[in-house]
Amino acid sequence: MSYSRAEEAILKFQKGDKEALEVIYNVYKAPLYQFIFRYTNNEQLSIDLVQDTFEKLQRNFHQFDQEKGKFKTYLYQIAYNTMMTRLRRQNLFRTLLPILADRHPHHENPDEKISVQSAIHSLPEDLRAIVLLTYYHDLTQKEISMILHIPVGTVKSKLHRALKKLKEELEVNED
Repeated sequence: MSYSRAEEAILKFQKGDKEALEVIYNVYKAPLYQFIFRYTNNEQLSIDLVQDTFEKLQRNFHQFDQEKGKFKTYLYQIAYNTMMTRLRRQNLFRTLLPILADRHPHHENPDEKISVQSAIHSLPEDLRAIVLLTYYHDLTQKEISMILHIPVGTVKSKLHRALKKLKEELEVNED
């Protein structure tokens, strides 16, 4: 699915074309699933949350304002908020383990991957979300600030703090 086709579908959906939602779904379902699964490590929950995200998108699409930001940011914001609401209800915060996709399999051995996963798992939820959105979903700090409803400066400081903690954790594990 090309980027231009997705943009065209978004414009059609804004004008009331309900069939355009299928194109949008096909473009964004996999990245949303990956984000949610990396955060929850729960396949069925991730599938359910992606479905819930698109149901909310369909109900609330009139709230999307292109002047305020990109569609991708709006969709990730819905997904993140839906996920956090569900996790709060299920009280799963303490058992979360993000399983991170290996972006460079030829550069990492399995032990290093486990160390990185463990280090990210040890981060507080707010820092973990910023790391995942930055490095695994290639979102800008501005987009992350919109998704998490925090100022860009807070995203920057939390990302800095998260990277410092990850570095410390990984250095301890090397010894």
